[in-house]
Amino acid sequence: MFINTSCLKTIVGAATHPGPPEDGRYQSTCVFLLVFDKVRPQILAIQKTDTEGYPWRNQVALPGGHIDPEDDSAMDAGFRELEEELDISRDQVDYVGSLGHFQTINHKDIQVFVGLWNGNGTIRHNPEEISRTLKIPLETLVNIHVSQGYHGRLPDVYTLLYPYQDVTIWGVTAKILHHFIEVLYPHLAGITCRSAEHSD
Repeated sequence: MFINTSCLKTIVGAATHPGPPEDGRYQSTCVFLLVFDKVRPQILAIQKTDTEGYPWRNQVALPGGHIDPEDDSAMDAGFRELEEELDISRDQVDYVGSLGHFQTINHKDIQVFVGLWNGNGTIRHNPEEISRTLKIPLETLVNIHVSQGYHGRLPDVYTLLYPYQDVTIWGVTAKILHHFIEVLYPHLAGITCRSAEHSD
């Protein structure tokens, strides 16, 4: 597979994404869906720590967090969280666009941003919050999506599952990945290819 950057930006920009909730009880948060390695595209995810009482204990998530009052925008908050959580700076990421808003069962509204990470530098994370980072092949996720019959339908939170190695991605992270794959699905031949020519 090969990621064509310009195609990815066009596809994400033209797609219809879920909007923010009308209910004002949701707390605004943000995450980055980072894609890297254009030849063998992968998604960078994190696994939360195994901390008793922690609401996201052991869960696989995308890097991000709350939007602070001093953040100029949700996107700025996303870049700040990337640097704080993984030591990935803004100049290492080629911004693609927004995937819209996704809500959790504990009243968080997550705005999702897509970026292409150049993969440079060493990832550093706080071991009190993050147990490890995961580099998940996009092709693996697409294969699961197709084999489980997820294309064209959104299963409920308990059956929408993306198993990977020794973990299972579920909940709002699975919903985000489902939407991302559905956005890409009609265009996979144009955005990813097996051609020897890998120019943008």
